Amino acid sequence: MIKKIFLSSSLALLLLSGCSTNNGPEYDGRSYEQIKTSEMGVIVKSRPIVISDTGTGKSTGAVIGSVAGSAAGYNSGNWLVSMGAAVIGGLAGAAVGSEVGKADGSELTVELDDGRRIIIVVKRDDLFAGDRVEIIKNGGKVEQVNKVE
Repeated sequence: MIKKIFLSSSLALLLLSGCSTNNGPEYDGRSYEQIKTSEMGVIVKSRPIVISDTGTGKSTGAVIGSVAGSAAGYNSGNWLVSMGAAVIGGLAGAAVGSEVGKADGSELTVELDDGRRIIIVVKRDDLFAGDRVEIIKNGGKVEQVNKVE
């Protein structure tokens, strides 16, 4: 029973994790051929924020919870118990995944070199007032904020 739950959960996790790398900033697969622009500026204000889950953590948690709940209810011999366990597992997994999917970030007020002030939200918490930054944009969307030494 425990072996079945472990194997099912492990398989689901492996399938959902895919082939990920940590070799640098990640770009959307459709944006790598597009021309990007950059602007330079200095951060005048930085405040910590929490970025809510985009749905990925919730979905992953629901799938893993459903598989685990279904496997736990399978041995009961009653399909109703098995379905109930899958639903409860899915709901619990979604709740946990939603919390796990949250990320620390910063709301930055940046004074650009041309004198304009902009406010951007980034999934980083290592940028502070006084830091000089390069903001890489694709149209109106900020793709990266790099600290310039």
